[in-house]
Amino acid sequence: MNKVVISGSGLYTPPFSVSNEELVLSFNTYVDEFNAQHSTEIESGGLAALSHSSAEFIEKASGIKSRYVMVKDGILDPKVMMPLIADKPSDALSMQAEIGIKAAQQALEQAQLNAEDIDPVIVACAYTQRSYPAIAIEIQQAMGTKGFAYDMLVACSSATFAIVNAVNAVQSGTASRVLVINPEICSPQVNYRDRDSHFIFGDVATAVVVERASLAQSEHAFNVLSSQCFTDFSNNIRSNFGHINRCDPNNAEKPDKLFHQQGRKVFKELLPMIYQHLDKQLAEEQIQANEFKRLWLHQANINMNMFVVRKLLGDNVTKLKAPVVLDEYANTASAGSIIAFHKYNQDFTTGDLGLLCSFGAGYSIGSIILEKT
Repeated sequence: MNKVVISGSGLYTPPFSVSNEELVLSFNTYVDEFNAQHSTEIESGGLAALSHSSAEFIEKASGIKSRYVMVKDGILDPKVMMPLIADKPSDALSMQAEIGIKAAQQALEQAQLNAEDIDPVIVACAYTQRSYPAIAIEIQQAMGTKGFAYDMLVACSSATFAIVNAVNAVQSGTASRVLVINPEICSPQVNYRDRDSHFIFGDVATAVVVERASLAQSEHAFNVLSSQCFTDFSNNIRSNFGHINRCDPNNAEKPDKLFHQQGRKVFKELLPMIYQHLDKQLAEEQIQANEFKRLWLHQANINMNMFVVRKLLGDNVTKLKAPVVLDEYANTASAGSIIAFHKYNQDFTTGDLGLLCSFGAGYSIGSIILEKT
């Protein structure tokens, strides 16, 4: 089978940033207005009063300090509390295609390739802004890649699962070079009126080039040594948004149509799955965790990441060993681990090992062992 490398990566950062302090001011204003409007029901015990949030609470609970968004208008307005994204005509480039192309162009430049060198394009993310035609096919046309293109959604593991698909295609010979793009526009699915989740997500786009090792010319290339995917159904992280919602107007706007989760259950159930998954993969590859120069982990929650790091490497781990980007970017769904990889791989030398790992809704876990060429 063909040997495979990741030969380039790209990152597009949106133009607007929202701090914890800004979010909290907006949220607390909404809470005060809600409690005043429903004071009679609250005093009678028929309705629970909403509680304030704080920037300190958010950072302690998640490690997040800020997040980037494509559209800031509306998010901080207590009367709106959603990004006011203008609709585009069908003949205009979609927002996801626009940011995906920008990340893809960086990845191609790093890989020393042009768009016409690419066979398939895979767009992999937590949400696509429409069902069809595929965002990937739109990007294919706009960039001028050849072959075929498709979208795939596996929530926070979309990027790693798509890389595994790309690796399999190159190994089998059905493709020579694959462009994997993760245009994560998560802000529209945030319930900014929910104290437990209004701070979690941000927007971003990442991309990687996966190609046959014998064709690669980039000095940035990493050999793909091993990849593993795992899923196990759970309702503990869920979004019920979909086209069927419009058929039940009485419930179409309810909070469960946006992102919601049972965080404590996620911690309790998902963490053991991650440990078991990685232990199995490392045993199969006869690699010790301390051989990794770096862990590029999913960027959802600092506490979850630290559990994984300590399980693999113990307590005395430097920040650079498992870099954190969620403080600046927040949870960017599947793109988080790719941001970490993109920003923190330049110091690798030949033979150095790294672990790219995602975990989240599904449940889903994707892990890829990389070696610097």
